Amino acid sequence: MTWKNPLKILFCGWLVLQLSGCGDSEKKTDEPPPAAKAAPETSSPPAPKISLVTAKTRETYQWYCSQCHGLKGKGDGVNARLLTVPPRDHTKADYLETRTDQQLFDAIKLGGLAVGRAPCMPSWGHTLDEKMIHSLVRYIRELCECEAF
Repeated sequence: MTWKNPLKILFCGWLVLQLSGCGDSEKKTDEPPPAAKAAPETSSPPAPKISLVTAKTRETYQWYCSQCHGLKGKGDGVNARLLTVPPRDHTKADYLETRTDQQLFDAIKLGGLAVGRAPCMPSWGHTLDEKMIHSLVRYIRELCECEAF
């Protein structure tokens, strides 16, 4: 990545500011992808049918998740080195196979602290709708080539 483009510099600066506070204050984005919508605060049961991984799912992962989890989900995003707790490597099945789809859904929707994990993992439940979160869970399963138990 070259630093000649001022938009890239602004975007990276914005990401650092957004991730520098690992509290539970709500973070807003200026321009979310079209699939993002507000969702209620309560957790929901798993989707009755398997959610599909679409181009919008991948775009949403790149927009919201890749800054920490990396472009390919390896936990090596541009902000990973700034975090106290390293982001999960979504390509490693050894941990992810021990988690149900509902546990992954709750971690995405409610944030890491709410599910006893890393406090720097933000809550996306006010940003992404439940259908997209279920689709992201399927995408993570695709990245690790694993299934829930």
